[in-house]
Amino acid sequence: MSEVTTAKKKRVELLFAAFLLLVGLIVLVDASQLQVTYSQSDVIGPKTVPYIVGAILVFSAIGLAITVLRGNLAEGEEGEDVDLNQPTDWKVIVPLLGVFVVTILIVNWAGWVIAGTLLFFGTAVCLGSRRWVLTFVIALAISLATFYGFYLGLGIKLPAGILSGVL
Repeated sequence: MSEVTTAKKKRVELLFAAFLLLVGLIVLVDASQLQVTYSQSDVIGPKTVPYIVGAILVFSAIGLAITVLRGNLAEGEEGEDVDLNQPTDWKVIVPLLGVFVVTILIVNWAGWVIAGTLLFFGTAVCLGSRRWVLTFVIALAISLATFYGFYLGLGIKLPAGILSGVL
């Protein structure tokens, strides 16, 4: 491996370590600002998991940075079914990114069932599904299952949006 390639890989991996560190610090700061009322029955409070996740991210970032600075760089994925010489397929990536952005923008207004159906259907179509009716039915079933799974199973209310009187 040439010096330029090694320096570039080192820079990219250090940038990823910095990103991990930033996300970990954001999680820790956000967790510290949670307003919680504790009760006698709570063994561990709702701040515990974000603190653990944030700490894992911070320690992983530090460990990765130390490993990279010592010269241990990751090897590129060989991939048995991926041709690494082919360029990025932007005709798939851009519409997929669009589906994610639209879902984020409409989820509170339209509700999870509609936004989730759009998300699952759009993702499948972007990735090559051509059986649109079947894909739509499966996307709707997944959205309804996750909506009621969160509501009934976990007690978490996902936004119902314009279907608030129906669901």
